[in-house]
Amino acid sequence: MAIAPVSPIAPVVSVALGLVAAATWGGSDFAGGLGARRSPALLVAASGHAVTLLVLLAVCGLWRLPVPHATEFLEGALGGLEGSLALAVFYRALAMGAMGLTAALTGLLTALVPVVYGVWMEGLPAPMAMAGLLLGVAAIWLIAHAPGRGTPPRALWLGAISGAGFGLQLILLKLASSGGVLWALTSARIGGVLAMGTILLFAWPKTTEHGEQPHKPRHVWTGFWKMGVLAGALDTVGNVAYTVAAHSGRLDLTAVVSSLYPGFTILLAALILRERPTQRQTLGMAVALASVAMLSLNF
Repeated sequence: MAIAPVSPIAPVVSVALGLVAAATWGGSDFAGGLGARRSPALLVAASGHAVTLLVLLAVCGLWRLPVPHATEFLEGALGGLEGSLALAVFYRALAMGAMGLTAALTGLLTALVPVVYGVWMEGLPAPMAMAGLLLGVAAIWLIAHAPGRGTPPRALWLGAISGAGFGLQLILLKLASSGGVLWALTSARIGGVLAMGTILLFAWPKTTEHGEQPHKPRHVWTGFWKMGVLAGALDTVGNVAYTVAAHSGRLDLTAVVSSLYPGFTILLAALILRERPTQRQTLGMAVALASVAMLSLNF
């Protein structure tokens, strides 16, 4: 089955969809973070992935969307699988302490990997647009980085691996979307659920170091899925917006704008939890606005 060519969309539309992705991904991280205060983060994420997979499968079935070729299906599944593994690595890196530099490095590589791929495949953008991309990368660093104690080198390596994994996932979602946006997201969820299920099955602590059953307070198991489903739903909306924009627009533009999602997480924390952003993060948000304006008008 041949895939019909997709008409390019205007840069301003790509940016708008990228901002939708950033806003919903930021909301997903915020919801997941709240859920992780009561229950293990991977458990929260796995519940959201499982429920949204069922919804995506139902939508594809009800609309009778044609199943993509094996290549596109495997690209999506691989993206979901390695993206979930990257998430587990990221959580491990954060657990080692001094989160600020690790999170900033992860966010930077999440944007840079698809930018390099996009420039390689599509060529350099106009000079002003290239400046907008560089500003966007700088904004991601400013927003994600927070001061802290010295960061262990291993945490930085793990952060770099997870960032490269997230960036590769963005590339694979674009490639998989040739077989249909919804099927790309569905195959990615299938891979993600398989990966998270495997992690929970084999990496979940069965006993303590003394051979005893680990104590799990009752609240760990009570309602953990509620925030998981909310985070998964927001993540899915963001994936739809990102994939549509990346499928029919420039990957580098969409990836940079979408990767501004930590700024929306910080805004939600400020509005709901009264957590004030640092001066550095506020500067990063201002730089992000300038980047978005340049990217909207100069591609």
